[in-house]
Amino acid sequence: MERRTKQNQIMGKSSRWLSRFEAVKLDLSSIKENEKGRKNARYSITEEEWDTVLCLRNGSITESNNYPEKAKFVLSAWNQETGQMMNIDYYCEYYNLPRSDVKSYKLVSHSGTPFYNIVFQEQVEASSVDGMKILHSNFIEESKNYAFNYPIFKREKIEDSHCLVFDAADIHIGKICSSFETGETYNSQVAVKRVREGLEGILNKSNGWNIDKVIFIAGNDILHVDNAVGTTTSGTGQDTDQMWYDNYNMAKKLLVEIIEKLLTIANVEVVYNPSNHDFTHGFMLLDSISSWFHNCSQVTFDNDMSHRKYTTYGSNLIGSTHMDGAKIDKLHGLMAEEASEHWHGCKHRYIYGHHIHHKTSKDVFSVCIETLRSPSGTDSWHHVKGFQHSPKAIEGFIHHKEHGQVAKLVHIF
Repeated sequence: MERRTKQNQIMGKSSRWLSRFEAVKLDLSSIKENEKGRKNARYSITEEEWDTVLCLRNGSITESNNYPEKAKFVLSAWNQETGQMMNIDYYCEYYNLPRSDVKSYKLVSHSGTPFYNIVFQEQVEASSVDGMKILHSNFIEESKNYAFNYPIFKREKIEDSHCLVFDAADIHIGKICSSFETGETYNSQVAVKRVREGLEGILNKSNGWNIDKVIFIAGNDILHVDNAVGTTTSGTGQDTDQMWYDNYNMAKKLLVEIIEKLLTIANVEVVYNPSNHDFTHGFMLLDSISSWFHNCSQVTFDNDMSHRKYTTYGSNLIGSTHMDGAKIDKLHGLMAEEASEHWHGCKHRYIYGHHIHHKTSKDVFSVCIETLRSPSGTDSWHHVKGFQHSPKAIEGFIHHKEHGQVAKLVHIF
């Protein structure tokens, strides 16, 4: 009786599909491997339900390839009667899916069983801004509960103190460059190795300065692509060396390692610059890092999506931006407006820019605007266009509380 009740519940829930199907079990191990970590498909049949539902023809009730861990089936787009692939209209008619509610779709044919990855109107509504805010809030609260407890470093009061600005610009973890074409090799492993070496180099060169604060400028195309299909946020295809989630995990471990190292020098302020290659993944990455250090009072984060960030150190007003938006000739005016509460109290004003991968330094009225070199190599597109041969480097800067920027530190590769 219990089993029949369970079967009736499932049959009622899925009645518009189940009456036309026969059971065929599929091995989706390859799909599950590629989609590992994805879950919550709205109409997937789980292993538990498989015991009672024995009337599926070609797969589970799923509207996309976001399989839960125990999903076993997909709706096949192959028409066995005609020996041809179904178009989206026939696919929806055949499986009694609401065609008018289809927002977008894509035929997936590389998974062993072809199917349509469909996004319905109500799915789009579920991923609205409000929904994302709730998801983000829940993620942060859960992360805070498991944040690592760092020991508090005892800091002695420093006379004649300085601030170290560490800026690993445009790392592009995931980019691949072939020496056969461009004359140099670059990949994710090289990227991480260079940043580690660059950090050690900058810290060695900063010996002798009395440092009581570190500003770590992060973001700025730390990741090379922004999705699972290997494109930037705007959809420009890129040459990559591994999966996006591998790059994400490498970047996360690298950032944690950098901050932990900088913490041994002084308290750290992390300033995040959103960027054009990884506008969404970059934000999520820094969001997870801020959660990691939630219980560490000696690390602070300026982590929102503002394209231009400002902080102060004594009489220094220090700005940073990826610089894929506002042009150089507008940055000094924007600083005066956006950081007006600090403008008159800070005699020395600086903006550190990125994005162009080469060095420039220019005084625009009272603001010194510098763009930074990148440690990343030259890929095929930049080689074809001739955008190469600039020195590959990681840079840092020493700021005195009263006298402004007093030193530039460079680690060349």
